[in-house]
Amino acid sequence: MNRLIDQYIRSGEQEERARKVEELAARFAERAPQHDREGSFPFENFADLREAGYLKLTVPREFGGDEISLYELVLLQERLGYGDGSTALAVGWHVGQILHLRTTRKWPEDVFADLCRSIVKDGTMINTFASEAASGSPSRGGRPETTAVAADGGWRITGRKTFSTLSPILDRFVVSAYLPDEECTADFLVRRSDRVTLVETWDTLGMRATGSHDIVLDGAFADKNMRLPGKGGDDGGGWLLHIPACYTGIALAARDFALEFARTYQPNSLSEPIASLPSVKHSIGEMEVLLRSARTILYAAADRWDRDPDYRAAMKPDLGLAKYVATNNAIRVVDLAMRIVGGTSLSRKLPLERYYRDVRAGLHNPPMDSSVLQNLAVSALAER
Repeated sequence: MNRLIDQYIRSGEQEERARKVEELAARFAERAPQHDREGSFPFENFADLREAGYLKLTVPREFGGDEISLYELVLLQERLGYGDGSTALAVGWHVGQILHLRTTRKWPEDVFADLCRSIVKDGTMINTFASEAASGSPSRGGRPETTAVAADGGWRITGRKTFSTLSPILDRFVVSAYLPDEECTADFLVRRSDRVTLVETWDTLGMRATGSHDIVLDGAFADKNMRLPGKGGDDGGGWLLHIPACYTGIALAARDFALEFARTYQPNSLSEPIASLPSVKHSIGEMEVLLRSARTILYAAADRWDRDPDYRAAMKPDLGLAKYVATNNAIRVVDLAMRIVGGTSLSRKLPLERYYRDVRAGLHNPPMDSSVLQNLAVSALAER
């Protein structure tokens, strides 16, 4: 329990879950290089996650889930990110959104209950596909070009979604679409059918195994009861902390790799390993400042979100701050780790270059840096 990653474990139950997830993460780390090279989806990782009960962690107890807190979700997601960033980020969208639906109850109760029972029984997963090439990130407020038109018994949905993480494995997903007759946007729960096509477009610098391909809907049908209401409790977006947790996990892995390298690498020009060099110690110290600061903010935000439900809506600036600091500090930590290891860090045989590519993806996950800074400024100016 003297490892940095264990710093925020607060109970025996949390420690037991953490150890089980670490076993999964170690398995995923062995598979990660191949999936990264191929850009392939790690179906076997998700079979393991299902078998281990990870997919139902945030499902309410009343439906057979574990109903873990946001704090514990951050704790576990960090460990998955330590093993494989792509798998951690991808499954984070599922477990995070279930937590969001659990706390806001924004879906009709029967629809949510059916999904939860299916997760527990069959390992069903969910994600929301909202991004489009023309409208960009949904967090920017662009109107979707995907349309929903009323049809007998429901809706016909036509359009194309980008960044559709988990698309190879999902049998149902949420789609945002514009309703021309009503001049508004709504969400629909859609099941995969012959009217839904997966176009394998995901060939990126980092996070290559998230399966974030394009999804094309050609008159895909959604039952009339599957138009989802947009209203519900405002949780401030706390569930999105699964994102910075993933990136601090990657940074912790890079840090540990660099520490072991510094302890053991001794060039013939030195009488001791490079960990004895003041310059190396300085870089290690910088990594510690960045990681410890980021994790303090991240876990404090998650803990307050859990303890103070009435304050959640007002926490948006602080939750955004946690993501901003964790992601940007993680990028810097990986950079420092590579400087410690030197030119060897560029080798495809070592994980550091993958960490370097994966961690940069955090800049493009919501909330974006510019939005976080804007919200912080608005909050500051509103003070009296």
